[in-house]
Amino acid sequence: MKILKEACVRTEEDKKKLTQTVGDMIDDVRKRKDEALREYSRRFDGSTRSVFLVSKEEIQEAYTQLTEQEIQDLKKAAEHIRAFARAQRETIKPLENFSPAPGIFLGHRIIPVKSCCCYVPGGNYPLYSTALMLVIPAKAAGVERVAACSPVMKGTDRINPKTLAAMDIAGADEIYAVGGAQAIAAFSYGTEEIRPVDMIVGPGNQYVTEAKRQCYGQVGIDFVAGPSEVLVIADGSGTPEIVAADLLAQSEHDPNAKGMLITTDEKFGQAVIQAVEKELGWLPTASIARKSWETYGEVVLADSMEEAVQTANDYAPEHLELNVQEPEAIKEQLYNYGSLFIGENTAEVFGDYASGTNHTLPTLRAARYTGGVWVGTFLKTCTHQSMTPEAMKELAPLVERMAQGEGLMGHAQAAKVRREK
Repeated sequence: MKILKEACVRTEEDKKKLTQTVGDMIDDVRKRKDEALREYSRRFDGSTRSVFLVSKEEIQEAYTQLTEQEIQDLKKAAEHIRAFARAQRETIKPLENFSPAPGIFLGHRIIPVKSCCCYVPGGNYPLYSTALMLVIPAKAAGVERVAACSPVMKGTDRINPKTLAAMDIAGADEIYAVGGAQAIAAFSYGTEEIRPVDMIVGPGNQYVTEAKRQCYGQVGIDFVAGPSEVLVIADGSGTPEIVAADLLAQSEHDPNAKGMLITTDEKFGQAVIQAVEKELGWLPTASIARKSWETYGEVVLADSMEEAVQTANDYAPEHLELNVQEPEAIKEQLYNYGSLFIGENTAEVFGDYASGTNHTLPTLRAARYTGGVWVGTFLKTCTHQSMTPEAMKELAPLVERMAQGEGLMGHAQAAKVRREK
């Protein structure tokens, strides 16, 4: 393996101050509730809202600020995402009356969480597509109360109109104009205006991420997400400009984002590096993308496709693209990724917006143990069992012996008394 462009190694930054700051904010919201929310909203966003719940009139006003084409685009993207989420839901089935032995009947139910909060970031860009990616699968799962929240546009009292319209099109039951760590605390513990939820999903900045980490347990979360990533495996048969565009599409997210190419063709790797530099010459977001590319961008020459595949599995990227002539030949060998994009026609950005799969995905190697947000994120598989008297008498002695072996005599008695009575 040869490094054609080296990336800086991510270092574990000092998180003590962040942890303390966010912890103090959470405690403050728990104690002072809406008063604390209003204070943080003024301090961080310049918002003077006294009521965080967005009214129907505000939602309708947001639509008037969008063109008809923008509205139709949101609806079409929502249609694709909803269709896929519903198809996924159909694959998750209850199980009834499985019998491992005569008279023992086991099963499970598929139960949606009762409520959730979908956090839609504001930040550098209005990520209205995230509203579709979070709210739609929650609704498809059958969540009764789907709340959505997003920070207001800086210096205003309003959520970005595209974000607000997207939340409405996706089907949010409640929408709140509040963001940051304080929003996570509010939906975790509740305030006078905001009822707490059972689960919080969605990406955010380091404060939002830390708040989700600290509130986990009080509420469920999807996962703790970091900067965006894309890894491209290429055999040199593709187009350098296309690969360069995909790398920079991720790099423009954040100075800490990462674009990585693993190729078996050195000439192709060098051509991609040149294409990246050319695009950075005119890209409007080059100030962010260049910093990300220069710091964390990486191009690696693999000795073989087998080595390229193993490197990708070790890295476990958020987005994985296969820019190779025969992607089906290696697809089954790949097992650590958030979402897979097969062939040069399949741009990662299609998944970001409108193909139908979800773009809320694991980062920082979390793809080793979890997938992204999907309809199943909002579902619980809860088991149940029943048995006949004969089956109980047959099973009780086994359970008594096992409980006695662990020294749990109360457990043993709970089995024994049934057999005796």
